[in-house]
Amino acid sequence: MALPLPAAATARRLSAVPNLDALFSARVRQGVGAALADENARVVFSAPPAGSWTVHFHEGRVRLSRGAVSHPDAIVTAEPATLAAVLEGRISGIEAFLDHGLTVRGNLALALQMDGAFDVGPRPPTHPVARVRNVLGIRTAYLEAGPRDAPPVILLHGLGATNASMLPLIEGLAQDHRVLAPDFPGFGASDAPRWHYRPNELATWLYAFQREVKAMPAALVGNSLGGRVAIEAGLSHPSSVTKLVLLCPSPAFRRMRQFVPLVKLLPPDAVIARLPVGHRAVVAGIRTMFSKPDRLPRPWYDAAADEHARVMRDYRHRRAFFAALRQIYLEEAFGKEGFWDRLPTMSVPSLFIWGDRDRLVPASFERHIVAAVPDAQSVVLHDCGHVPQFEHPQRTNELTREFLDA
Repeated sequence: MALPLPAAATARRLSAVPNLDALFSARVRQGVGAALADENARVVFSAPPAGSWTVHFHEGRVRLSRGAVSHPDAIVTAEPATLAAVLEGRISGIEAFLDHGLTVRGNLALALQMDGAFDVGPRPPTHPVARVRNVLGIRTAYLEAGPRDAPPVILLHGLGATNASMLPLIEGLAQDHRVLAPDFPGFGASDAPRWHYRPNELATWLYAFQREVKAMPAALVGNSLGGRVAIEAGLSHPSSVTKLVLLCPSPAFRRMRQFVPLVKLLPPDAVIARLPVGHRAVVAGIRTMFSKPDRLPRPWYDAAADEHARVMRDYRHRRAFFAALRQIYLEEAFGKEGFWDRLPTMSVPSLFIWGDRDRLVPASFERHIVAAVPDAQSVVLHDCGHVPQFEHPQRTNELTREFLDA
């Protein structure tokens, strides 16, 4: 007897669902790479209507169970076809996150580290792979994509963010560049040393990172704090830098410095207690960084807020965040070591990109930059906030690529 039409449609849909049990089993049997060797975590993969799976990591060992465990470290959700494409290596997890509706809740860094962690055979060089290196004694997590022999480009994230904030540029540049996107010390999945988190400390670490991964010299693309560190690299060791692309870089305060003496009295260790900030408040705060927040889908805000909350639960990372924030305000503006008096000595070719509706680093800084570095290129993006690589990814990629390839 023929099935009723709705039931028949359901049967056809279920028959088209890929065999995810077999795909997950095959991947888990292969083990995982070094980036996850020390993890003790559980990641749930949900693919309605096919079901759920949990991947368990324990000190280099990995196993699979059917169904979803309670309180996992991360939850990855996607349609069966999308999840199968990622497991088979036909698309990367980052591509699925940006373009195909894959969502992540919980530990975003862990989810990113799983991208490329399983051996699926030859994969396109544009697919990012999570790696870990010891740099200046600091466990440093980073993503790498692109041909190994291509010109290196290092993407540097902003304060309170992780390398996930640079994902659109990874995808856009990896066709013909070796792209590396590290988590700064104190942020994301990297360790958090007891530093002051001054720009020169982070620039010293960046130089060591470049030597460790054999990316010397390299172009640097930095957003906000990452832009400030890139400028410091261009000032302190220009031979290691080919070009700078600076997305709303955070400069030294020229005004409102009346509180500097007071802030100097506040040591980085003063912030110990966790701040009682809920998920909705963090999402609201992230939305203020964009000119039109609804340009980005809600799941991206949820993923970013979850990751921020996870990182800030750890005292060492919480201290790193506030130490870096403190240094942004305390940095000397003028004088022998002042940012604005040192900036004219920068000789590395540079492109500055600003957002005309950036509330954190107003585009009015452009006139000071142009005066200090007249040979630099500068562009102000219309209807753009503080994170142009997400709010205007195509235009930001175009400007970056044109400048790097010129």
